[in-house]
Amino acid sequence: MKKLCRQVGLLLLLTVVMISTVFAAPTSPVINKVRFSQSAETVRIVFDVDQLPTYKVTLDETTGNLTIAMDGALDKTIPAEIMLKDPVVKGIKLSSQVPGMASITVNLKTAVQYKVFPLKAPNRLVLDIIKVYDQKIVEEVAPGLKLTTIMRGQPDGAISAHILDVDLKAGYALRPILSNDAIVNLETVKSMADRNQAIAAVNASYFALDGELLGLTKIDNQIISTAGLARTALGIYPDGKLLIGQVNYDGAALLPDGSKIAFAGVNCERGPNSLVLYNRFYDATTGTNPYGIEAVIVNDVVTAINANNSVIPADGYVLSAHGSAAQKLANLKVGDRVEVRGTLGPAWDQTLHIVGAGPMLIKNNGVYLTTKVEEFGPDVAAGRAPRTALGITKDGHVLLAVVDGRQYNSVGFTLLELALFMQEAGAVQAMNFDGGGSSEMVVNGTILNKPSDRRERRVGSALAIIPQTAIKLAK
Repeated sequence: MKKLCRQVGLLLLLTVVMISTVFAAPTSPVINKVRFSQSAETVRIVFDVDQLPTYKVTLDETTGNLTIAMDGALDKTIPAEIMLKDPVVKGIKLSSQVPGMASITVNLKTAVQYKVFPLKAPNRLVLDIIKVYDQKIVEEVAPGLKLTTIMRGQPDGAISAHILDVDLKAGYALRPILSNDAIVNLETVKSMADRNQAIAAVNASYFALDGELLGLTKIDNQIISTAGLARTALGIYPDGKLLIGQVNYDGAALLPDGSKIAFAGVNCERGPNSLVLYNRFYDATTGTNPYGIEAVIVNDVVTAINANNSVIPADGYVLSAHGSAAQKLANLKVGDRVEVRGTLGPAWDQTLHIVGAGPMLIKNNGVYLTTKVEEFGPDVAAGRAPRTALGITKDGHVLLAVVDGRQYNSVGFTLLELALFMQEAGAVQAMNFDGGGSSEMVVNGTILNKPSDRRERRVGSALAIIPQTAIKLAK
């Protein structure tokens, strides 16, 4: 009986010990203090804890929130929000809404690299936000095509960029392509690239919402659009050689009486007292108002005289005039001979294609910005933005570059920063293309960058890298 009592007593003691073990769990960690230090390269945030916690780190690139969820609690003296005066880190929010859990959210203004690690003696949880870094991923897309993806951290924001190095001698041609093959409506870069069997493409010229190109464009020896002033353009010769410089189109109609009327533009909206030439790249008709006069011309012979909205012949053009310019066309009649004479200058007249945009970025291996000379406004010249550029290296390779901007992963470049970037990449000549939400690079059917509109923008034109074999088949 005594032995049984001793056994029962032992069981009771073990039960008490087990119950004590269950309920005597360690206390949760407590964050006692938050400290931080800042430099141009790093922000260090230190959480002093009485014991090291378990934790999980997540980053939401949509909001820029870096969150550390850890077991534990916050000391009552710690503020719920700490603001930092830093170009990368906006502030820190701390909360203990879930019992036994603490949440630390660091709001980031731009992409960073980071490390979270514990330290002992004394116990600390450390978050290092690394603002300055430089990573490059280089891959061969195809023979003669090298793609470099750059992720760069700077004190004033991150940069994400792509540079495609093209050796044209490896069997490629540079070719401008139009949205919908005409100056009408708009189309995405990817759609244009797919339709033209391009291995790569970037957005090119400035454009209006109706598809009208706002710059000098020449395709297969035919002027497609004009700029109205000398601006930077890329010239492509029949043998593949390239030229970057400032150029303007000087064109006029030679009338039967020997007089000349200068063009205000080609394939653009007709303004007051002006003469505009419309060819097959514009649209099916001129779309003009009835307050002018239009001459339809085929093989230098007037085939029709209309008031407006003339059908544009596939093998000819339409001269559309208003006001004082219309008065000079008033005596034209069907059967008259009219010639179009135009020049870009001796060097540029020999080009097969031209892509106009601007400003210039690099000339003869030196930074050379022509923003003011070419009369670009703040929409192009001011501040950081997504950018697209083209460069030519010393050995004749083409560099196509797209830099993201206005978003978490990339703040974008100023024009000066873009020029320095292209120079760093090896360009000895370089120019700027249209940017902002239009900036896009497509390689092998994939959009590489993150357009700032969060989707592809429909644009007026693109510059494509097309295999020579595809061009021969198309012909």
